[in-house]
Amino acid sequence: QVQLVESGGGLVQAGGSLRLSCVVSESIFSKDTMAWYRQAARKQRELVAVITSSGSTNYFNSVRGRFTISRDSAKNTVCLQMNSLKPEDTAVYYCNTAPYSLDWGQGTQVTVSS
Repeated sequence: QVQLVESGGGLVQAGGSLRLSCVVSESIFSKDTMAWYRQAARKQRELVAVITSSGSTNYFNSVRGRFTISRDSAKNTVCLQMNSLKPEDTAVYYCNTAPYSLDWGQGTQVTVSS
């Protein structure tokens, strides 16, 4: 069973940076598009950033230019570099395929204070 383990969240002031990592328990990177999602309190989970197996990326409008998604197939890891963080980025962040097909991991909490 594939497991997703997210890490790297924390509390940061507005304008700060965080780098999230997601380790996948088995190699799926050769064929799957990976993504980061987030879910704020009392809101639906939303797609934040996508990266294909060939490295093409796309971003949700509100994070474009501030967030960068990357993948390391040798380490089965997907990362999300988040710069210029805003309070509205506060959420639990998850990784999964896109569209999602794996059981959700526990996520990692990102809290941005104003």
